[in-house]
Amino acid sequence: MTSNKSLRMDDFLAGWVGGASSVVVGHPLDTVKTRLQAGKGYKNMTDCVVTIYRKETAAGFFKGLSFPLATVTAYNSLVFGFFNNARRLICERRYGDERRPAGLADVTAASMLTGLASVSLGAPVDLVKIRLQMQTHAAVLAGTRASPISPAQFPLYRGPLHCVSSIVRREGLPGLYRGGGAMLLRDVPGYALYFVPYAVFCDLLKADATSEPHPCSIWLAGGLAGSISWVTATPADVVKSRLQADAHLHRKYNGVLHCILQSYKTEGAQVFFRGASVNAIRGFPMSATMFLAYELSLQFFQKF
Repeated sequence: MTSNKSLRMDDFLAGWVGGASSVVVGHPLDTVKTRLQAGKGYKNMTDCVVTIYRKETAAGFFKGLSFPLATVTAYNSLVFGFFNNARRLICERRYGDERRPAGLADVTAASMLTGLASVSLGAPVDLVKIRLQMQTHAAVLAGTRASPISPAQFPLYRGPLHCVSSIVRREGLPGLYRGGGAMLLRDVPGYALYFVPYAVFCDLLKADATSEPHPCSIWLAGGLAGSISWVTATPADVVKSRLQADAHLHRKYNGVLHCILQSYKTEGAQVFFRGASVNAIRGFPMSATMFLAYELSLQFFQKF
């Protein structure tokens, strides 16, 4: 039997592998989702995809990829390591045995705590990713003879580290957590609607109560859980994206409530579901890849 200590390390390592895989798979649609939610004049998902490809080529879909890929080790280690530690602790406190299978209430509590903890690292990572993704073709040309646009309108970031330093210089350390409140509203219930459906679907897809789920079942359960989680989290995700894409020199929103009221006033209730179809489509392959890579990696690491 593997010790608790190695099990915790297994969760961290497997979370890194699963997270890295899911970022590569889901980043192109994540870029489309961010552009749609920030309200930059795209008619719909198809128009956004065509516009990005026409103006920025295929590379436009991978803007901001290096930063989430580089930081995915810490973030997904935190998410999966924290979730499994919290689940074990809850089982130990409730039943006196951390190895006892967790019930749905236990999984829900552990996942909501995970959502709360994940914002500490996830908010700065997401902010930098979105700021880099929002550097459109026009911004790239800003300040050149090819474009009359002033560089002040589009603060150019040379990369993730320059983006972080620019945000801290202009907005201070709290600037890295812009949109953090909306992220809490998204991730606390969002992780509950991520891990709970995954556990339910895995149980439903098992051949019998004692067997382990087949890799195909893990893939399907993870994909369905991801689609459910991301679609239900879309309203909070829209608010978070708008706050994080809000340029410091041309700020439109004073906070979460102001963003909600202004968005509703100018664009109606439908604005909070902008990008829902992208989230549903993107959520499936990302989460399917995430959970499958995580579970297979965990099985591999536990052999040592």
